[in-house]
This record gives sequence, structure tokens and C-alpha cells, in this order.
Amino acid sequence: MNGVGRPEGQAAGGRCAYQGAPGAFSHEACLDLRPWDEPVAYETFDAALAALFAGEVHCALIPVENSTIGRVEPAATLVEQSGLVQVSDVWRPIRLALMAPHGASLRSVKTAESHPIALRQCPASLASLGIEAVEAFDTAGAARAVAEAGDPARAAVAPARAAEVYDLSILRNDLQDSSDNRTRFVLLSRPEG
Repeated sequence: MNGVGRPEGQAAGGRCAYQGAPGAFSHEACLDLRPWDEPVAYETFDAALAALFAGEVHCALIPVENSTIGRVEPAATLVEQSGLVQVSDVWRPIRLALMAPHGASLRSVKTAESHPIALRQCPASLASLGIEAVEAFDTAGAARAVAEAGDPARAAVAPARAAEVYDLSILRNDLQDSSDNRTRFVLLSRPEG
């Protein structure tokens, strides 16, 4: 299996579940890989999969593996135990950006908030900047929280697109420790019958 294109005969304009806030890597994957679908955000992987089972959405795009850290948990286990059909999968490059409110600088930033999986992809980069990692429920959710706080000592680690969504300044691109940082996303649907 490779890619998450629209299967032959499938109508355009469905709904695709993802975990996270708008601007998250999973949201970005939905926009780029399923542009004909409406991306629908859920706070947890459980909630995204439950929405698929309930028929609120027709598919879900879930990250299950990362080239730097291995399995993305709890997502990988939830997918394996779900009984859902894996339609396809695709590896996507993951580029982490350090973002903060306008006027902040690398000198003013003391903490960087993000999903634990994202933080595990850039510990050396954060350490070299003297920035403390702070876990949050989601990459884009962290960006939203940093934007709302407006504190120049707080930054987020998230996709560059999140800086646009939440009106933040990017202080550093390519924060990931590995230049070949990639995540495998699986496209899931309900079983037939």
C-alpha cells in the first residue's frame, strides 16, 4: 500500500477525522493528502476512531510510526486493536518549527510546548538552545496556547503552518534532530458489512 488517494468510485467531499487542533501535522496531512475531504479535528486518537465507528466521518488519517522515535503511541496500538480497515498508508516528512508570539526571540524563550512525540524528535536542538521542553496534548494546540498567552518566554514546537493559523513568528525552522524525520500515516475506514 502506498499513498492515500481517493479510491476509484469514491465520491468527493467526505469527512476525514484526525487527532489534534487545526494546524497539527495530522491536519496538514489531511489537507495535503485528502484535499477533497473536510478535515474534522478530535482531541484524542480514541475520539477520532470512535467518530469513524459512529459514522460521523467516512475515514480517519492517523500517525502510527516515526522514523526517529519508532511507534507513535497510543495511536499505533489503538489502530491495531480497532478492527478498522487500513485502506492505505504514506510516509510524510516532518519538519518541526519553533514558534512564539511576535516580538519574542531565541533569547527570550525559556520553554517550548508540544506533543510528547514531537518533543522526542528534537531534544538535542532544544537543549542546544537552552529551552526546556513542556508536554502538551497536541502540536497545534500548543501553538494556540502560546498565541493566547502572548508570553515571549513561551514557544511551541509545531508545523510551520500552525504559525500561520495562530499568528506566531517562526524563530527556527527544521528543529528536528534528524534531517530525515518522517511519519507514517494510515488511512482507515469502517469494515464492510
